[in-house]
Amino acid sequence: MGIVMALINQAGGLQGLLAKLQAGGLGEASQSWVGTGANRPVSPEQLGSALGPDLIAMIARQMGGNTQQASSTMAELLPELIDRLTPQGQLPADNGLGALGALLGGGAGGKSSGAADLVGVLGGLMGKR
Repeated sequence: MGIVMALINQAGGLQGLLAKLQAGGLGEASQSWVGTGANRPVSPEQLGSALGPDLIAMIARQMGGNTQQASSTMAELLPELIDRLTPQGQLPADNGLGALGALLGGGAGGKSSGAADLVGVLGGLMGKR
């Protein structure tokens, strides 16, 4: 879970991460994750290229794996994560950091079931590695 926080923080919040993906050629895919429709998939290679070697290396170090594993994990994880951080189809006012903290920390009020779902998704994806 710390990997996700580190990635978003390193990228400058959710807005910075989306800008990086846009600049890396994944604008349409990443906008589908923000929007209310279906999430478009991306390949690990596309995501690794868009995020760049420094961010992928940081993720790989935190995972204790290699850059290929990091790219693969993030290609599975980011569409669902960004989708859940933007439930109304737009960026939250706090750049996603508060929502991410609430989701990963257990949430509050009406968000607790979403938090449990997200933690389950993250746990399942990380368990595959």
